[in-house]
Amino acid sequence: MSDAPQPPEGVPFRQILGIRFFTGTPREALAIGMRGGLVVVPAAPALVDLPHDAPYREALVNSDLAITDSGLMVLLWRRITGERITRVSGLEYLKLMLAEPSIREPGAVLWIMPTPAARDKNVAWLQSQGFPTTNDDCYLAPMYAKGELSVPALVEMIHQKRPRHIIVGLGGGVQERLGLHLKRALDYKPGIHCIGAAIGFLSGEQVNIPMWADYVFLGWLFRSLSEPRKFIPRYWKARKLVGLMRKYRDRLPLAE
Repeated sequence: MSDAPQPPEGVPFRQILGIRFFTGTPREALAIGMRGGLVVVPAAPALVDLPHDAPYREALVNSDLAITDSGLMVLLWRRITGERITRVSGLEYLKLMLAEPSIREPGAVLWIMPTPAARDKNVAWLQSQGFPTTNDDCYLAPMYAKGELSVPALVEMIHQKRPRHIIVGLGGGVQERLGLHLKRALDYKPGIHCIGAAIGFLSGEQVNIPMWADYVFLGWLFRSLSEPRKFIPRYWKARKLVGLMRKYRDRLPLAE
């Protein structure tokens, strides 16, 4: 059963593949995300796993805010239905979030990062931008197995620090499951923002994606050119979204 709140009347949402995607402006999306709850930014290579990854599917359905980061999904929706919807990228969302004065307050954010190298690069960049971020503001996530997650040590750490926001910089399909676990396990309601590699694009830990390229849906190309062996297979997998969108449109894909 879904524990996602229903959107207030008049808030622009569109149901795509059974997920309530926000279709307003980036600043409107951020305003909702800053209130707390689970924010997900599903990309095409992860969306194709909806039919056979029940924990991932549950995380998206029970999110408080899902933004339209997938340019392929937005283009397919336009082609299939004729409706133009706004794309809000995870990179743009994060840049707007980092411009918020409250994010610069000490202890306001806990960062969840995948490796020590990523943490060091990202923390150094944040400090260079005037953020009071240290290694103590970070949690290094191990490799998580498939299925539902339970991470008592992280929950305890968050309860002790009580950050207003948790920014999860892990891979798609993993970070959403972790985000839903935290949403259900915590005794208060911070913002849990699953933004994947977006911080790495800013810090240099990942390839730099110019904002013009992000606006015209070419971020995938820059990543593929930077590490073809890693990213070309990932984005090739995303082609399956075409059939999924044509078959289900607004309906939730269940186990096939």
